[in-house]
Amino acid sequence: MNQRKGNSRNGRPNGGRPFRKPAGAAPAAPRKKTAREIALDTLLRVSETGAYSNLQLNRALSDAQLQRADAALATELVYGTIQRQLTLDHWLAHFAAKGLRKLEPWVHQLLRMSAYQLLYLDRIPAHAAVNEAVTIAKRRGHQGISGMVNGILRSIDRNRSELTASAITDRDAAIALSLRHSYPEWLVRRWLGAFGEQTTEAICAAGNEPPHGSVRVNRLRESREKTLLQLTEQGFEAAPSDVAPYGVAVKRGGNMADTDGYRAGLWTVQDESSMLVAEIVAPKAGMQVLDCCAAPGGKTTHLAELMEGKGKVWANDVHPHKRELIEGQAERLGLTNVEAITGDAGELPDRFAPGSFDAVLLDAPCSGFGVIRRKPEIKWTKSEEDVLAIAAIQRRLLEAASGLVKPGGVLVYSTCTIERAENEEQVEQFLERHPEFEFDADWPEAVLAPLRTAGIADDSFRGSIQLLPQHFGSDGFYIARLRRRP
Repeated sequence: MNQRKGNSRNGRPNGGRPFRKPAGAAPAAPRKKTAREIALDTLLRVSETGAYSNLQLNRALSDAQLQRADAALATELVYGTIQRQLTLDHWLAHFAAKGLRKLEPWVHQLLRMSAYQLLYLDRIPAHAAVNEAVTIAKRRGHQGISGMVNGILRSIDRNRSELTASAITDRDAAIALSLRHSYPEWLVRRWLGAFGEQTTEAICAAGNEPPHGSVRVNRLRESREKTLLQLTEQGFEAAPSDVAPYGVAVKRGGNMADTDGYRAGLWTVQDESSMLVAEIVAPKAGMQVLDCCAAPGGKTTHLAELMEGKGKVWANDVHPHKRELIEGQAERLGLTNVEAITGDAGELPDRFAPGSFDAVLLDAPCSGFGVIRRKPEIKWTKSEEDVLAIAAIQRRLLEAASGLVKPGGVLVYSTCTIERAENEEQVEQFLERHPEFEFDADWPEAVLAPLRTAGIADDSFRGSIQLLPQHFGSDGFYIARLRRRP
C-alpha cells in the first residue's frame, strides 16, 4: 500500500505521534457565521422562544459584526421568511415526500429561508441559495438531510414559473388570500367581514412590503426644510412625509438612530402614522398633559415639543426599566417639561386627582396588526382570544384615563392595530357609557388636509380615523379625539 511520505500506519504524521501545537500558540479563531446562518439562528429563536424578530435580529447582527451588504441580506431573509412562511409551506409541501411536520425545526426553517430566496428574491442566483443551504445542512446534520434539502430546493427551482402567488386560487376567498399573502385564515376572515375582499387583499399585500424609515423633526431645534437638506447631503434618500407635518420619509441610508443628527437631538425615529397622534392631541404651551402608556417616549417627546417646552407632560409606563428610555429621549431632545413616572395606567386615578389634565393620551396596548410589516411574527403569535383579552384591558384603561380629563379637556385614544373590536367598537362603547364625552372633529388643518386628499377623512368625519398600511406606506393606526363636555 502506498502511503504519503512521513505518514505512519495510523495515518498520523511524525511517526504516529499526535500533532501538538507549539507551546503558547493562540487557539484557532472560531469560524465566522455567514449571513444565512445568522438568519437561520434568528428564525429558530423567534419560532421556538417567541422572541421578537427585530430585537433578536439586532442582537445577532451586533454580535456578528457583518459587512453592511451581508447584514442587509440577513435582515431580508429573517423578515421575508417570517412574512411568507404560510405560502412557502404551501409550496414546500408539494416536494417534501414525508411532509413538513416530521422535519426537525432547523431543517424546516432552512427550507423556508432558501425557498424564500428562490421564489421572492430575483437578485440572488439560484445556485447560491441552494449551495449555501446544502452546506449548512451538511454542517448541522448528515448526508441524508443535505441530500433531501438539495433535492427539494432544486425541484422548487425547476418549477419556479408555476410557483407564484397569483396561481393560488380557491372558491373560499379567505383561504385564497390566506395562502396567497401568507396570513392566518382566522385573521383574513375577520378583515373580510370588516373591510371587504378588495381592501383586505390590499392590507395583506401592504403588510408584506418592506418598511421605509422615517424621522420626526424636533421643531424646537431645526426646520423640516433644513433637515431634508442635511439628510440629502449625507447621502440619504429623504422626502417630506405625505401625512405627518414634521415627518421625513427615508427610503435609503441605513440606521437613522446611528447619525449625528439623531445624537444631537435634531430628530426622533418614529413611524409617520404614529407622528399624527400628538398632533391630534394638539396641546398648547403651558398645559398639563398625561401620556398614560408612554414608553419608549416618541409621543411623549412630541407632545413636549408641541408645547414649546412649557407646561408639563407626565409620561407613565408600567415597566420601571422603560422610565430611563423616556428620560433619555427627553434629555437628548433638550426637553425639560417631561416627567417620567412608573405604574399601571389603570391605577393613575390613585395618583392624580379627577380632572387634573388639560389633555390625556391613551396610546393603548393592542394586538399590533397595524405594524405587521415591521414585526411579521405578530400575525402568527396572536389569536382571536388575544383580541378579546386586549380589548378588555383597553376598556379598563379608558375608564381610568377618562376621569383625569378636566371639563372641556381632550382625551385621545390610539392604537397601532386595525381591529375594530379594539378601535371603533371600543370608542363607541365608551361613549355609550360616558355621555359626558363626545367626538371632537376640531383637528389641526395640517393633519386633516392629507387625510382628506386620501379619502380617509370624508364628509362623515366626526373625529376618528383608521389608517391602513396601504394608505401612506406607514403603520396601520387608529386615532380618536374626544372632548369632555364643559
